[in-house]
Amino acid sequence: MKRNIAIVAILAACAGVASTYFLAANDVAPESKFVLLDGSTKTSQDLKGRVTLVNFWATSCVTCVAEMPRLIATFEKYKGQGYQTFGVAMQYDPPSYVVNFVDTRKVPYAIAIDNTGALARDWGQVQLTPTSYLVNKRGQIVKRYVGEPNFAELHKLIETLLKEA
Repeated sequence: MKRNIAIVAILAACAGVASTYFLAANDVAPESKFVLLDGSTKTSQDLKGRVTLVNFWATSCVTCVAEMPRLIATFEKYKGQGYQTFGVAMQYDPPSYVVNFVDTRKVPYAIAIDNTGALARDWGQVQLTPTSYLVNKRGQIVKRYVGEPNFAELHKLIETLLKEA
């Protein structure tokens, strides 16, 4: 009995600590500055008014590379309806690799390089890739995906969010 209580206490403590590091659904997207490959910048304020997928990825991540065609297809499907994607290359990803990857695969959406790690820290200590956040038009995080999302579910959620005022 004492062992079970100790285990529950440890799990509760871990959950409390984890909650300080991970953004939950309906949290407001953190104040962030995205420096895009073309040198322009976007901020969290640019997320408002559009449904946005913020996708943390790396060129060395097999799952990231595998999901990229579906992320591109999702962007192409909804971009004219008020949807956007921000890809965020992780700090450890060499910028030349990112540029080459984006060019050779003709990635059509905005890509930022998180060269200081600030974006990963701001968005909940992102360490695993891919990690994606779906943000509604009000700038609130609606869903967090670690790993490749279920794209049928993601599309339904995007469609629901696009209908909201």
